[in-house]
Amino acid sequence: MAVLSRSLGDFLKINIDTVAVEALPWRDFGNGLAMARLAREGHREMVLYRVRADAQPETFLKHEHTGGEIYLVLKGRIADETGEYSEGDFVFLDPKSIHSPRAIGDTLVLVLWPEGVRIVDDGAAAPGKH
Repeated sequence: MAVLSRSLGDFLKINIDTVAVEALPWRDFGNGLAMARLAREGHREMVLYRVRADAQPETFLKHEHTGGEIYLVLKGRIADETGEYSEGDFVFLDPKSIHSPRAIGDTLVLVLWPEGVRIVDDGAAAPGKH
């Protein structure tokens, strides 16, 4: 899987309005992971993921991004099979990429899925969302 990433921390400071973030319509998955949908059109989605520091490492299910994935780490860190990404890191995963990310510490990530997501179960892809 090819990954394109760049730290924007060299020239960008991220200030999070915690009151505005808390006011978003969060869907709590009950395992330390919550998602707020910011925009959706067809299969394209822009979401915020919030992961608590005490969430289990397998909070995110193994999944495929049929059209790739673009994300910006706003707070905390995300690690997967391609590496570890920190606050200010902007990451692009190729279409058809499959990964199992995990958050390190309290984490907030802005994510764009150009064509949606499929959950992968033991090597066999199954439709669904995480």
